[in-house]
Amino acid sequence: MASDTRDGWDIRSEDESPHEGGFRARIEVTTDRGGPHYGELNEQIRRLMDLARYACPEPDETDALLEQVTALNEQLEKVQVDEWHTPAGTRIDLPARGNITLPPYVITTASAEGVTAEVTFRPFHLGGNNAAHGGQVGVAFDDLGGMASALAVNGVTRTAYLTVQYRSLTPLSTPLTCRTWVDKRDGRKAFVKGTLHDGDRLCAELDALFIELKPGQP
Repeated sequence: MASDTRDGWDIRSEDESPHEGGFRARIEVTTDRGGPHYGELNEQIRRLMDLARYACPEPDETDALLEQVTALNEQLEKVQVDEWHTPAGTRIDLPARGNITLPPYVITTASAEGVTAEVTFRPFHLGGNNAAHGGQVGVAFDDLGGMASALAVNGVTRTAYLTVQYRSLTPLSTPLTCRTWVDKRDGRKAFVKGTLHDGDRLCAELDALFIELKPGQP
């Protein structure tokens, strides 16, 4: 998806695009980086994380797994790039834009009016008793709340504070509905609200403040 306007979140940029607060003012969004099978690699790495979370290998199996994972890391080390050119975080055709550090989500709607996404917390995100870790819920809210604020101000924002109220257990391996929106603005301040639902059941609520950054502001 290529666009030369700033009326959406799928924005095209140039390599010389200036940085704002540690971000490019115009982020390169592409479905090409990493190749056509990058999404499958992404999923296999997520599955590795899921399986490792519950794995209890015997000592000899641990040694064998260590050897294989070490070899994989050595291979990945050979293809490192800077944050401006990695597919992770810019592949809008993949869950969570291909960023495996985030709980996977798929955007349903995204505009200045707010963001709606389907989020699934995986086994890797376990907190306890088959429920998602509260910190992982916060990570999802932070990313999707940041997206809502960026769309509302049509610029770059950073989190000033983020409060999550946990209303009920957030289940694993279940498609959940997350909605975030800017409740009000005061100058560069964007006050964001959010909800996370399992069907009709409210799992958590978000109250956050994001600040619109000035050009070059860290």
